[in-house]
Amino acid sequence: MAEIPAAFHDLFEKPTIAHVVTMTPDGAPHATPVWIDYDAGANRLLVNTERGRRKERNVARDPTVAASMVDPDDPHRYLSVTGSVEETTTEGAREHIDALSERYLGEPYSNPIGTERVVLRVRPEEVLTRG
Repeated sequence: MAEIPAAFHDLFEKPTIAHVVTMTPDGAPHATPVWIDYDAGANRLLVNTERGRRKERNVARDPTVAASMVDPDDPHRYLSVTGSVEETTTEGAREHIDALSERYLGEPYSNPIGTERVVLRVRPEEVLTRG
């Protein structure tokens, strides 16, 4: 298992957009821009989504994911992670989307939730950085 270097943890403290790639049923990649978080104690990327969305359906079948982030303050500094979703959980997912919304928008999450929020917990297997 790879670790995200401490020098890149700041990317998870500011509104950095990540592009998360999951695999579709026919094996094609599906990329989506997302808000992202990091549980440093467990060394897991956290992606919050809604039950039934394409990325949630894709990882239920194939847990392989990749995520790429570019520092919003320095476009030459980036973090790229390839790994696997080890868990999809609803536990704390609503609170987590509110915390992400505070970071990215400065206010609690206000979009309607059609089903339920889930958190994809991603175990990093390869980490690439620059900057």
